[in-house]
Amino acid sequence: MAGLTYTMLDAANMATTELYGKVLCELGKEHKEIVGLSADLAKSTKIGLFENDYPDRFFNFGIAEQNMFGAAAGMALGGLVPFVSTFAIFAVMRSLDQIHTDICYQNLNVKIIATHAGLSFGQGGSTHNCVEDLSIMKAMANCKVIVPADGIETANAVIAAYETPGPVYLRINRGFDQKVYDDKMDYNFEIGKAITLKEGTDITVIACGSCVYQAIQAADILSSVDGLKVRVINMHTIKPIDREAILKAVQETRRIITVEDHNVIGGLGSSVGEVIAESGKGCAFKKLGIPDVYSIIGLHEDLMAYYKIDSNGIIEAVREVMGKDFEEDDDWEDEV
Repeated sequence: MAGLTYTMLDAANMATTELYGKVLCELGKEHKEIVGLSADLAKSTKIGLFENDYPDRFFNFGIAEQNMFGAAAGMALGGLVPFVSTFAIFAVMRSLDQIHTDICYQNLNVKIIATHAGLSFGQGGSTHNCVEDLSIMKAMANCKVIVPADGIETANAVIAAYETPGPVYLRINRGFDQKVYDDKMDYNFEIGKAITLKEGTDITVIACGSCVYQAIQAADILSSVDGLKVRVINMHTIKPIDREAILKAVQETRRIITVEDHNVIGGLGSSVGEVIAESGKGCAFKKLGIPDVYSIIGLHEDLMAYYKIDSNGIIEAVREVMGKDFEEDDDWEDEV
């Protein structure tokens, strides 16, 4: 992945934030109760597109994120539907008290669009990288947590967030995401329902966000080189998680790998592991993600390679797990 270059056209096609801004404008045309909130990051998060179309329904709070989320709670109590847009690190770390008490505790209809998440702004360093947010936000009662794989899925997630009452945390990258879906938006996106992108019987890779594309690439290579049938599941919703899809994969492939642009503690891997443990079913299981460290600084594609959450890292993990003897037989009768 290191050294990838993009043309201006490629960047426009892949920018999840750009699609988010455009879809929000379309929703705003039909639904007058939608308002946009920013903390001096309208241009970077692309909610500036909404500002251009509806300046009387857009509010810039300056660098005062806590105040912004508190105001969003008040707007929601007044019947508006605030879409609050800022970097993930500033939402979850700087404004967690307001999100916890003002928004989630009261189960208010506020949509948090957290951009530049994970290591997608890796060159920003630890002050701007956010690899703890899934762990934090899934612990907030009443809050749904969504991690789209690309621009098309982001567009679907924004619409679904509007249509779903209560707090929604939607985690997207800085941009430059590879395409997972084509230009059609009607692929049955539903909050809480994972999407199987590739069928397989040897092993399952469950991914979210930018790692979904990497999982697809890895599955293709493993099929052609190793002859493995790798199931790829896009777990776009971390909360509520699709238990049925996970347990079906355990039953049918007996080997599970999770991959995420997030700390290995508390995110997608931990959520999947909890489902497996509670089921009493045994399987070989491995989590890929950022280890329990603060990330080094660098470009997103370089960091994904460094922490082995790119296609090469997934291929290596699949080969490792395929070599494990997790049980002497395939008899389910001895399971709890």
